[in-house]
Amino acid sequence: MTATTALDGLGAKLLTGEIEVVDCTGVLGPNTPILQLPEDFAKNTPKVEIHKISEYDEDGPFFAWNWMKLGEHTGTHFDAPHHWITGKDFEEGYTDTLDVQRLIAPVNVLDFSKECGEDSDFLLTIDHVKAWEAEHGEIKAGEWVVLRSDWDQYADDEAKFLNADETGPHTPGPTAEVIQYLVDKGIVGWGSQCIGTDAGMAGGMTPPFPAHNLLHANNRFGLASLANLDKLPAKGAILIAAPLKIQRGTGSPIRALALVPKG
Repeated sequence: MTATTALDGLGAKLLTGEIEVVDCTGVLGPNTPILQLPEDFAKNTPKVEIHKISEYDEDGPFFAWNWMKLGEHTGTHFDAPHHWITGKDFEEGYTDTLDVQRLIAPVNVLDFSKECGEDSDFLLTIDHVKAWEAEHGEIKAGEWVVLRSDWDQYADDEAKFLNADETGPHTPGPTAEVIQYLVDKGIVGWGSQCIGTDAGMAGGMTPPFPAHNLLHANNRFGLASLANLDKLPAKGAILIAAPLKIQRGTGSPIRALALVPKG
């Protein structure tokens, strides 16, 4: 099969609905949960603001449009390597310089939603990943890997989505060993349904915040606040995760889409 034939086939199946487009994105607006960092540690991203310019009125009789105020790492978003200090030296590590060929790739969906529902501090280990591979097949170079926790069910309740108390946030995520294992396999990036790519308690790990630290040190990408991963198979879908081409951008809100064969 030639590349042209393959694309023709893909187009036809999209038109007939044999391939479904699944929206893996949360709603971006004033109620979108925002990461909260300790005041003595760092400044925080402000809440999303949407301001109307006109809506078929005296400010613009024929058109409706808005202007927005938001952070790069807000809602369902993309972390570019330059987001973290370990990735600061990659010239292609910004949203306007990265290789777009890498943004569309097969996705491995690691479903540990039951475990995450039972333990908000659930950590994905090497044993979990290897058992998943034994059942579903090997994770390969150039592919996305995402953790299905079904945490998007809490997206309308910021307090529950962040799930923080006096000891810190309590959300599931990967161990450092898992991220290193996946980086060594050559994955393009790692994704989570939580507020960030790391577990809530990742600040106390070695290294701290290993998903950020190790992914970006190796010029890999991160995805956070993904949605609807329950609609994706373990293997077989294609994930499209394209950030805005922000000049020297460290990240961007995205419309993450998955191409899923029906049946």
